[in-house]
Amino acid sequence: MGVSQHGRTQRLDLADPTLREWDCTVVGVDPDRGIVLDRSAFYPGGGGQPPDHGVLLWQGVQTRIVGTVKGDDLHLVPAEGDPVPPVGTTVTGALDDPRRSLLMRTHSGLHVLCGVVFRDHGALVTGGNMEPGEARMDFNLPQLPEGFKATLEDAINAEVLADRRVDVRVLPRDEAMAIPDIIRTQTNLVPAEETEVRIVDITGLDVQADGGTHVASTKQIGRLQVVKVENKGRQNRRVRIRVSD
Repeated sequence: MGVSQHGRTQRLDLADPTLREWDCTVVGVDPDRGIVLDRSAFYPGGGGQPPDHGVLLWQGVQTRIVGTVKGDDLHLVPAEGDPVPPVGTTVTGALDDPRRSLLMRTHSGLHVLCGVVFRDHGALVTGGNMEPGEARMDFNLPQLPEGFKATLEDAINAEVLADRRVDVRVLPRDEAMAIPDIIRTQTNLVPAEETEVRIVDITGLDVQADGGTHVASTKQIGRLQVVKVENKGRQNRRVRIRVSD
């Protein structure tokens, strides 16, 4: 496992999140789990980011991909009733670009939100989830100041407009864990067996361990709306955001 390889599959999604189409070969087929490729740009899901959708094109045939099953290999799940390319077939993979691009904007928007809340309130993340264009993040925030929702929306959009660069790098585990506040979640979610840690750095705002796909700069996110702030217990506050153009 790791940031460049999962089982028999080379992870193109993390090497180049702008890649939308590529050639590859089917190296495994499981009737219960799906199709294994030697190279794949399908993000398999994780860290709150849903898996990509798309198609495999082969010999004049189209196979829709609607999900992923993770294990020793990454199995791409075909749509029910679609033909499955046999092992050894050369195929062209193509992502659902609007879905992936909106998920990248949404995920980067959550990192902006996380960075602002940590900077201004020192609060750690206790949970989160996203769909294309909408997301929520939970924070350990026992007390909210007056006007928190409006002030937060202004603050996160100021960071979007600042056009901060979003850099990604991979570090040895010990080096990564030595970075102050690299884990922004209340519980460390980096598996103990991982020897490398992928770092997402919104320059000057937020640096944290993360395995998802992101835009290249905050301005590409678009406007962020704080839709709602909910009370989820004595310590937890849930912030719901929406991405718009």
